[in-house]
Amino acid sequence: MEHNTITARKPQLRSMLMIVLWPAFLMACAATGLFFSLVDPMELIVLDQRLQMHETGVYTVGFFTFWLLGILSSGLTALLAQKAH
Repeated sequence: MEHNTITARKPQLRSMLMIVLWPAFLMACAATGLFFSLVDPMELIVLDQRLQMHETGVYTVGFFTFWLLGILSSGLTALLAQKAH
């Protein structure tokens, strides 16, 4: 009986991960494009110091930061929607 519940949870977990990760990825793409079309990565100042990173590194960190924010947002929405049912 326990094996069936574990097997039943795997597809549910996979679909929940895709429901959370895919929209977050798409929004990270859009947010990165929008943000870095308005802001020069070499002009960014963090904690009163200019970033000492290559442009590609700044783009990468920015993308993953936006993706993490999207994951948190989508995950919270999925969690709240699941609790409502």
